[in-house]
Amino acid sequence: MNEYEKLYNSLESKLLDEGLWLAIGTGFIKIIGILIISGLVIRLGKIAIHNIFKVRTRSPLQVSERREATIMKLLTNVLSYVVYFIAIMTILSTLTIDVRAMLAGAGIVGLAVGFGAQNLVRDIITGFFIIFEDQFSVGDFIRIGQFEGTVEEIGLRTTKIKSYTGELHIVPNGSIIEVTNFSIHNSLAIVDVSLAYEGDIVRAERVLEELLQEVPEKYEDIVKPPEILGVQTLGASEVVLRIVVETTPMKHLFIARQLRKDIKLCLDQNNIEIPFPRLVMYSRQEKSEQTKNLGKA
Repeated sequence: MNEYEKLYNSLESKLLDEGLWLAIGTGFIKIIGILIISGLVIRLGKIAIHNIFKVRTRSPLQVSERREATIMKLLTNVLSYVVYFIAIMTILSTLTIDVRAMLAGAGIVGLAVGFGAQNLVRDIITGFFIIFEDQFSVGDFIRIGQFEGTVEEIGLRTTKIKSYTGELHIVPNGSIIEVTNFSIHNSLAIVDVSLAYEGDIVRAERVLEELLQEVPEKYEDIVKPPEILGVQTLGASEVVLRIVVETTPMKHLFIARQLRKDIKLCLDQNNIEIPFPRLVMYSRQEKSEQTKNLGKA
């Protein structure tokens, strides 16, 4: 009997061993059970976290909705990471892999890798302070460098920003140096209204003031009644009046668009002219003929 036959017989005996297949089947069932239990724990944990924050809304110690959404998102992520880690360690133990030796080796390797993972450590520390200091929260409209949009998620390592055109920007927390948050304080809508030089500016201001007194009842996002500041500029063919109105955060663009529409309709109803560009033309040929006639005279 040659070596190939011995190897074949050894392999055949192992494949026909009932104990081996029983162990494989038992291990497979355990792995499936671990994955199912992990999924249930994550789902139940997320439900528990949501219920805890629902209870907090009725407590005397109130926290802003922005901060609650951020912390809730972070806790669900941390829960998922912890459960996945425990599940992987349990599956490795089921496969008869020495987890303790692996963790000990990972600690030594991690110490060596830690010196080269300074960016990762910086991202995590920065992310912690962003959440702790409430610099911005999920749902806020912010600007970080060249990226501007709504915060979709804040993690310990990265922040996800969705722009108004749909792009999702993932920014490492360690690279966040300056942040502009547009969602904390009220916004200011600025509307410029052009009037013709021939028009009655005093009457136009009076008509606009009557309109602006009715606007707060029409739009709930207006915090204070609009105010006419007066003549902003004297243009080439128009006099520009400036109107300002304080709105709830990030509603100034919507209110400004609605105000322009209401102002246009109001001016049309009161026969107040909105100027249009004017162009003066002259003929160089007529000018040359006039010059010749003067010369003859």
